[in-house]
Amino acid sequence: MIELLAPAGDKERLEFALLYGADAVYFGGKDFSLRANAKNFSREDILEATKFAHDLDKKVYVTVNIVFHNEDLNGLEDYLKFLGEAKVDGIIASDIVVLKKIQELGIKAKVILSTQASTLNHEAAKFYKSLGVKQIVLAREAMKEDIQRIKKETGLEIECFIHGAMCTSISGKCIMSNYMTNRDSNRGGCAQICRWVFNEDDEYPFTMTPKDLNFIDYIKDMIESGVNTFKVEGRMRSIYYISTVILCYRRVIDKLLNNTLTKEDKDYYLKILNRCANRESSPQFFAKMPSFNEQYYNLKDEESNQDFLGIVKDFDKDKMIATIEERNYFKVGDEVEFIGPNTETFSCIITDIFDEKGQKIDTANKPKMIVKISVPKVVNVNDLMRVKIS
Repeated sequence: MIELLAPAGDKERLEFALLYGADAVYFGGKDFSLRANAKNFSREDILEATKFAHDLDKKVYVTVNIVFHNEDLNGLEDYLKFLGEAKVDGIIASDIVVLKKIQELGIKAKVILSTQASTLNHEAAKFYKSLGVKQIVLAREAMKEDIQRIKKETGLEIECFIHGAMCTSISGKCIMSNYMTNRDSNRGGCAQICRWVFNEDDEYPFTMTPKDLNFIDYIKDMIESGVNTFKVEGRMRSIYYISTVILCYRRVIDKLLNNTLTKEDKDYYLKILNRCANRESSPQFFAKMPSFNEQYYNLKDEESNQDFLGIVKDFDKDKMIATIEERNYFKVGDEVEFIGPNTETFSCIITDIFDEKGQKIDTANKPKMIVKISVPKVVNVNDLMRVKIS
């Protein structure tokens, strides 16, 4: 089975990820997670998220993947027991102490080795397998031959990142954040120093950040190489980003498995993926070692676009009126399009906008304001409205 795995920084993003085609989601609790700046999930949230996913016949994986210092061990055993009792489907860990504790406590959840372990060879994979690991998230730097050899030698389920941010260091081993801001990147506090602009004698500004990862051209090769789970990075990303990326990869994977994927399909989804992020992307590793073409060395503006216009909150099929929660400015006369997991993408021109009082207005220009517009085709609740992408 091929699994598409999505990030979830909070309950709203979790729900959209699953509704838009993810087979599973991963998220962190309030402790022991590498995205300390995300909202993350309380114990009550974890119980609710697990039920929501299981009701959809989908899965949840919880990250317990920081590098543990002595003080971080406080409460670990109790938390792992809770995750077992909550019946989460898997626990993602990198520190051996967590792997051993899961074994000792007899927790039934699948044990998944985090990319923080930077695994790139089959001997290391065998070692982790001896600690109960069933699935391994390979380092982002894994080449095709690495994946094939690890799969052949270990028989482990293989998980690989296919989309999202890259790390300047090897799969999260960076400590620049520690030195520059006193925030420990390996305990959830990464300040993304690699995105900063540095100056040499105030004359030669430079950056050292890689372009984002985008594997849309290599999904077929990865399946044939033994990859079981395709993972998207981005627990801090917006619901528009997560929904769009997951929907693109869902359709690409499904078309591949059905032998219906065309070059035109790939070109279209690549265009969509490149628009929904504010950084350029490339395949990075896998087929070849990246070069300077996969890196930003000079200044690069990272301006977010305003493609995401709103969310469908209700639809009157008799009147063909959609109720929209606004997320970015739009006006009468704009050409927009609607996307959704059960909606065939279509475009239309906004002919009228009505506010909550039924008054006709020309623009929707207040964050999360509720408006109504006429649409020519049926839309569904939680469909997204965006700028038309030609």
